[in-house]
Amino acid sequence: MPAPTDNVLTPSQLNVLARNLLEDAFPLVLVEGEICNLSRPASGHVYLTLKDARAQVRCALFKPKSQWLRFQPRDGQRVLARGRLTLYEARGDYQLILDSMEEAGEGALRRAFDELKAKLQAEGLFDAARKRPLPAYVRRLGVLTSPSGAAVRDVLSVLARRFPLLEVEVLPVQVQGATAAAQVVSMLQRAAASGRFDALLVARGGGSLEDLWSFNDEALVRAIAASTVPVVSAVGHETDFTLADFAADLRAPTPSVAAELLVPERADLVARLRALQQRLQSHHLRRLRDAMQRADRAALRLNALRPQARLQQLRARQEVAMQRLVSTFNAREERRRARLRHAEAVLRAMAPRRRLAALRERLAMLHPRPQAAIARRLQRDALRLRGLARSLETVSPLATVARGYAILQHEDGRVVRTLGDARVGDPLDARLADGTLRVRVEGAGSS
Repeated sequence: MPAPTDNVLTPSQLNVLARNLLEDAFPLVLVEGEICNLSRPASGHVYLTLKDARAQVRCALFKPKSQWLRFQPRDGQRVLARGRLTLYEARGDYQLILDSMEEAGEGALRRAFDELKAKLQAEGLFDAARKRPLPAYVRRLGVLTSPSGAAVRDVLSVLARRFPLLEVEVLPVQVQGATAAAQVVSMLQRAAASGRFDALLVARGGGSLEDLWSFNDEALVRAIAASTVPVVSAVGHETDFTLADFAADLRAPTPSVAAELLVPERADLVARLRALQQRLQSHHLRRLRDAMQRADRAALRLNALRPQARLQQLRARQEVAMQRLVSTFNAREERRRARLRHAEAVLRAMAPRRRLAALRERLAMLHPRPQAAIARRLQRDALRLRGLARSLETVSPLATVARGYAILQHEDGRVVRTLGDARVGDPLDARLADGTLRVRVEGAGSS
């Protein structure tokens, strides 16, 4: 570009200077206005004019930033545009090169939403660690919603179909308007303080961001986070999110889904109860079989350890021992006599009278010794048997009976130990020291 002469500028030079001044003075601006002269050529760029009652400014939104728009701009629509101020040198037109554009009303609300969300999130109000689990079975539910809206009808219909036993109380509040947030806060605090509810449901139907704005109120969000009762938020449709959703202990996409999450399906609950009943019956039957087996084993051990049976076993062992002792003695005596007969035969064969006399004298001396040994052995066994009998008598229930007590038994021999072992009208045998009495149970009591 040729240098200016005598401070005279060409139109190109003037426009360059003006563009530089504009871009340096206005690096980034935010302009709100109404769209007119909207144009979208095949290049993908968007050209438009923003105007108000007294002025207008040309704007351009180039591709690919035009593809990031979340709405379809149209003439007459009020928008909030963000961009850089510049000058189009070829025509000398002053214009705004846009970086982004959003609907004016919703855009302002969206900014306020994001700012408040960031603030409360930094305070920890949305942390998962502070959220409380819902009760496994909600018995009484408070529903904070408009009593005439569609949301309350959907909630009550689902609850009645899934779990009719639930107690539901509709707590009427406004869900839209300037006073809606204050009403919801007051009702929420009163419901939590009453102690009547296991859970609270805050619900309303869908709508625009402006319609749902009451549920982005900071006081309401803090009241939900501070509630002593678990709070479920079901505001709007599935794609709608409010700050109340982030603060609540559980967020549901819609009021109907919230009702499904709060209560179990009746058929599922009945099936679960039946399964638990079967498990309980199986457990009781298994425990009963185990108890019966233990009782049988105990009866066998008791029968084996009865004093009479033990005494009979000892007597049988004594008789066997005596028989073996007598057999051994007889065998030894027979061998001794055989030896004596053999010696006498030898002596007779030898016929020495002196030898015979000595042997006869020795025989006379040896003859009493086996009898004395047998007598001592029998005496020791008798003493041992009496000691065992005394030991058995100390643990024998017969000894207890002899002291004035009685043993109650069923006809099949089962002993009555506790009140539960006999029923009114059962015939029993009362075993006493000198016999048995037949008795019948007339009543039962405990002391």
